[in-house]
Amino acid sequence: MLKIGPYSFQSHLLLGTGKYPNFDIQKQAVAESESEVLTFAVRRMNIFEANQPNFLEKIDSKKYTLLPNTAGAENAVDAVRIAKLAKASGLCDMIKVEVIGCDKTLLPDPVETLKATEELIKEGFIVLPYTSDDVVLARKLQELGCHAIMPGASPIGSGRGIINPLNLSFIIEQATVPVIVDAGIGSPADAAMAMELGADGILLNTAVSAAKDPVKMAKAMKLAIEAGRLGFEAGRIPKKRYATASSPLEGMSIG
Repeated sequence: MLKIGPYSFQSHLLLGTGKYPNFDIQKQAVAESESEVLTFAVRRMNIFEANQPNFLEKIDSKKYTLLPNTAGAENAVDAVRIAKLAKASGLCDMIKVEVIGCDKTLLPDPVETLKATEELIKEGFIVLPYTSDDVVLARKLQELGCHAIMPGASPIGSGRGIINPLNLSFIIEQATVPVIVDAGIGSPADAAMAMELGADGILLNTAVSAAKDPVKMAKAMKLAIEAGRLGFEAGRIPKKRYATASSPLEGMSIG
């Protein structure tokens, strides 16, 4: 069970809705993923323009919890304004705070992310800030009262997987709220690894939408996340320098 603020979800996969080849493939991928949370950029959705098509018209939105994000915000003021627009549209009181600080790497701006998170928590939002794998920054966001931490595995859309598993493990160990790995996941193996480290969830977009077969990849990610979570809960065996016989030797005679 994944719990974020007052919400509870069976699935640990949060799925992005951008850049699919078409609406039909998007709809099939969403269904195959069994995700209960769909995220999208408010600035790219034209949510107040009735004549502009968007994915909300293609799905049964009552089946999902929508997670608007503030992609496109250049500072905390922008992020807060975008979040309020999303809430005014009646979509959801959850918001993913995303304030990009570098156009080349698309890494988040830590200072503006902290400011936006603090303001939106005061405004009563359920706040999920997207951040780097900075252990101290993750702790400071928790101290502000955010409802989940969303560290990137690697730069957005890069598909490079988990570049710094050590830092990610530190964030998870010190977390008092769910840790949802966001950005950089490229394959089911990456997703499984993040979950085996103890992450509470994974947010994906490009890894599915840009795959050769997004529908199959959505299913693969779902299964990988389930397997990784089960593996973490089961507890893996320790790594050893030398071999250990898998069959008991006691009571066996040789020759």
